[in-house]
Amino acid sequence: MVALYFRFFESTHRILHRPTFESEYAGFWSGPQNAPNGVRLKILLAIGMGSSLHEDGLVDSELRSLVHGWVYAAQTWLSGPLEKDRLDMTGLQVYCLTLLTRQIFSIGGDLVWVSTGSLLHTAMQIGMHRDPKHLPPMSVLQAEMRRRLWATILEIATQASLDSAMPPRISLDDFDTEPPSNNNDDEMDESTTTLEPHPKDTYTATSLQLQLLDSLSTRLEILRLLNCMHSQISYRDVLNLGAKLSAAHRSCMSSMRSNETCGVRLFHRNLVDLLLRRFFIPMHCPFAIEAAENPLFHFSRKVILDTALAISSPEYDESFSRLMCIGGGMFREAMRYAISILSFELISQAADQCLDGVSHRNFHQMELLKASVRDMKSLSAERIRAGETNIKGHMFLSMITAQVEAMEANTPCESAIARSAIASIEQCLVILRERASRISWRPPDVASLPSASLASPDALGLDLDFFLPDIDFA
Repeated sequence: MVALYFRFFESTHRILHRPTFESEYAGFWSGPQNAPNGVRLKILLAIGMGSSLHEDGLVDSELRSLVHGWVYAAQTWLSGPLEKDRLDMTGLQVYCLTLLTRQIFSIGGDLVWVSTGSLLHTAMQIGMHRDPKHLPPMSVLQAEMRRRLWATILEIATQASLDSAMPPRISLDDFDTEPPSNNNDDEMDESTTTLEPHPKDTYTATSLQLQLLDSLSTRLEILRLLNCMHSQISYRDVLNLGAKLSAAHRSCMSSMRSNETCGVRLFHRNLVDLLLRRFFIPMHCPFAIEAAENPLFHFSRKVILDTALAISSPEYDESFSRLMCIGGGMFREAMRYAISILSFELISQAADQCLDGVSHRNFHQMELLKASVRDMKSLSAERIRAGETNIKGHMFLSMITAQVEAMEANTPCESAIARSAIASIEQCLVILRERASRISWRPPDVASLPSASLASPDALGLDLDFFLPDIDFA
């Protein structure tokens, strides 16, 4: 499970120094009673995140309930009295892991923006917003980890701001921390005194984070304009920022494709694509809506449609598909964006065909849209099988499909929409009942979490023999 975490998630969100974590991990299992609470939580949350991509991750409800308990334990520990063991790097690492785990497992993932405020304030309280060269002397390893962790905090805050349509609470004027060096974890430890960064085109374990960081200023400016209450975003700004973001996106994709032999996986490419591409939709959407009346905005309509199609149909990767099946927060919001755009476009084109009286002029485009809507509908059903309890997405897509079919057949839409809604509810009810018959999930006892959940592996329901075979640090 830990190997899966490092293989997939740590590449874009640098939180842990692998050699240091390996040492802490070995110490935890050799003497769990002596391990600090922060170290225990780091280990459990890394295991939890990795378990989301395990081949049995979607069916092992018992493991998922354990992860829920670990998240509650971490949240309880973080929200306790502000003691020194929380105001340090370990506390921030636990915080970042907790927020990512919450989004992966849909544990209050839509409220992450609220928590990022506390995360940012805590980080700034211990000087993470200042570059280590301005602070008292520290080791090279500590300085690099501070830079990596600050970049991760900025990424989490930026994505949460987009999801909540709220200000990111940070601007480029609020920090001077430099980007981390382009180095691998095994090139530095506590005894390292000098560190020679690799050239930018050399792929390392920090390369993906650096590529995301390159577009941070553009994305923060997009968020600032979207959330500004005293002025409206101009189309010139949209085009300029869109061009910058497109260039950054192309650069990232090109770099990852050229480094596939160095460890870049399709999962990473899909994840980075999602993290960057989804900023196009809220930026262009207000103008895309006007495209029907003003042809000058047709480009925006094309941009959001292309983005929605890319989100709904990424390059197939089994691990990324699992993530989209269970993910909340930014993963669910990306789906919601795509569903809205695809549905709007499908109905608009169907209506245009009815008005023109030509049903086959845009046949291929309509079939592509219908296929994408069907894919999203299937994904909605899979999410319900994986634990989602909200059936609105599945029912909405069923109603959209029925409406378009009725429009094409020139039959009454209302009755077709009603029948499709009922059929969707019945299908979802069958899935929910089937899932309920297989699980026996109990809400975690929050009051007992700090003592019971952090005391030992046995108290956590953590079977050592179950997890150790999956851990491969080689």
